[in-house]
Amino acid sequence: MLPHLRLIWQEHKHRRLVEPFCGGLAIAIGLVPDRALLNDINIHAINFYRWLQKGMVISQKTYNEEAFYYRSRELFNNLIVSGKEKSQEAAALFYYLNRTGYNGLCRFNRQGHFNVPFGRYKTINYVDNFLSYKRIIEGWQFVSQDFETIKLETNDFIYADPPYDVQFTQYAKEDFRWQDQVRLAQWLMRYPGPVVLSNQATPRIVALYQELGFQLQFLDAPRMISCTGNRTKAREVLAVKGI
Repeated sequence: MLPHLRLIWQEHKHRRLVEPFCGGLAIAIGLVPDRALLNDINIHAINFYRWLQKGMVISQKTYNEEAFYYRSRELFNNLIVSGKEKSQEAAALFYYLNRTGYNGLCRFNRQGHFNVPFGRYKTINYVDNFLSYKRIIEGWQFVSQDFETIKLETNDFIYADPPYDVQFTQYAKEDFRWQDQVRLAQWLMRYPGPVVLSNQATPRIVALYQELGFQLQFLDAPRMISCTGNRTKAREVLAVKGI
């Protein structure tokens, strides 16, 4: 999405970038806004980014090895149970589990426990020094809450990239269902400033944003839609208003 968003962003660089679903942070780092409010319902991703702002260096050893992975996953889930999910240790383990787990998945069960199985990567280039990110993101604000509770300003530029309209949506303990897709579309429609949304171009997503008056553009997205190893590319829709 970044090449398409860069073209739009050029006219709005004076605004604050707001991402209700900042995910892997690729868009914010690609656009490098002066001001950003970056939200994600996954509290562990936000905790990781907050530690990056402090200049995180990981001292723990990491191994692409199955038994070590499951011990690390158990330790991470124990930190969650004991209320230490905001610690630097939890942030480091979250990074390791995401780099090592199956097919790049980030998945939690209803108890809030990370449950992705071990991956099958021959080699993994782990990073232990994240100091280079500190300068880029130290002025940004990170929050973890429902998107409707985000405090917007009149000068904001919203880029929304919610979970795809597909069967699997449980990237955090809280699921994201069709009623949340509708709620998001209506929330974006009510905001008077510039808005860009991307999602899989399912018939009901296309109909939803057409009915709300968004301008639609269709793209062959680079992203994959399956957690089973199927690497079929998804057709994506870019819904725009106020640009």
